[in-house]
Amino acid sequence: MRCSVEVVRVIGTLEPGGAQLSALRLSLALRQHGIFTRCLLAGEATTTGLNLARRFGIPAHVFCEPDGLQWRPSTAFAAWLADRLADADLVHAHMFGAWWAAAQVVPDGVPLVASEHNVMTWPYGDYSVAASQAASRVDSFFAHGPAAREFAQSIGMLPERLLEGRSAVDGVDASPLPGLAQPRITFTGRFREDKAPDVLVEGLALLSDAPPAYLAGDGPMRRRLEARIASLGLEDRVVLPGWVYEPARYVAGSSVHVVPSREEAWSQSAVVALGLGVPVVGTDVEGLTTTLGEGRGVLVPPEDPPAMAAALRRVLAGEHPSAEPGMTYAARYTPNVVAERYARVYLDLAAAKGRQQGQHA
Repeated sequence: MRCSVEVVRVIGTLEPGGAQLSALRLSLALRQHGIFTRCLLAGEATTTGLNLARRFGIPAHVFCEPDGLQWRPSTAFAAWLADRLADADLVHAHMFGAWWAAAQVVPDGVPLVASEHNVMTWPYGDYSVAASQAASRVDSFFAHGPAAREFAQSIGMLPERLLEGRSAVDGVDASPLPGLAQPRITFTGRFREDKAPDVLVEGLALLSDAPPAYLAGDGPMRRRLEARIASLGLEDRVVLPGWVYEPARYVAGSSVHVVPSREEAWSQSAVVALGLGVPVVGTDVEGLTTTLGEGRGVLVPPEDPPAMAAALRRVLAGEHPSAEPGMTYAARYTPNVVAERYARVYLDLAAAKGRQQGQHA
């Protein structure tokens, strides 16, 4: 009798994003359930993304077709996957370009799990029809946030196959890095339009007496942020340490953590801060509304630096929610807790496929 399950993970873009980090953390935590990630197959990858997979001990192989395989279908990527998926016990593909490609070539006897983490904005064209066609091959679909769930429903995902996605977070027991300013404001994440670090910078400019702010991350907006910080005269108050492997060590012990997103299915950075007992100010958008709702955080309108500044001023003055509800919420998303949920789905799918193969033998 087989006592373990070998998983192959597929992802369109391997970079240091929340979805990728969650998949890697989940892979490690699943080992205690006899579920092993054999490798990670990526359509494209950044150097930092490859280093991240290496740091987690997960072998990564890259197809190297550029330009957004996270968001669009590629028959060439699917063909490259075919032989690499043939002998997997289960395939878990993260985000549209990956699960579409896997759906084209995964063998009938291999369960296919899909995850969608973001708002589907279709930056390279609307592939809704292609998504609907591929959906019938997906055995379980994990939707992270309300927009991902609505998308899955719109492409005809069967209700019994549509599940709530949960990301694994790490760092809720982190200790602060030595030498950080106290008090301080923190942001951790990618420097991209959807994460809106520029809105935070504009808000900080309205707080003449604010403590230093650490914006830990990197991305295509970095040069623009640096220029804007300089033009606002904030060089002495805003620190950009770059991308870091342990962002929670900046957040631990901070006075307030900020999630200024324009779009946000579910914020790992917000949940880590909640788990550390740090007050969180975030925008009232999509899944972030739920994450910080029920008294866990402070919500402000998106794209509104004055509202952001006013909320930061109140929190720094001591007006913020109790830490306990946020810490209780964050405990649901530690890797071990999340792994238990995914292990049940994986093992049930593998067993069901095994029974089907036995019936057709």
